[in-house]
Amino acid sequence: MMDNIKINGIKTYAYHGVFDAERQLGQFFITDVAMYLDLKGASKTDDLEQTVHYGEAYAMIEGIIKGESVDLIEHLAEKVSEALFDRYDKIIKTEVTITKPNPPIEGNYDNVSITLNRKREE
Repeated sequence: MMDNIKINGIKTYAYHGVFDAERQLGQFFITDVAMYLDLKGASKTDDLEQTVHYGEAYAMIEGIIKGESVDLIEHLAEKVSEALFDRYDKIIKTEVTITKPNPPIEGNYDNVSITLNRKREE
């Protein structure tokens, strides 16, 4: 089993979606991120340099979600994962879930979400 850091429930108002109304009115998106890495060094040394600074990671993730509009939440999740790999060389794997609580589809459901699992390319 691999160590991980999770940031759950990042609630961000943004303007993503295929439909014009989504891009004009906006809506909330909820992002959950798991970053998989070896935390042995940090757990033994109490040294921030041995881990991922999750406050910085949070700010970066929130900035991506609030940033440039995209059509698909799948693409948005890919952007988050790529940014984490680019910024933190300690991350081996990511799991990014983006939830749309109120997508513009008819029916009775709680929400719609996607989850991407990515591994660092060697």
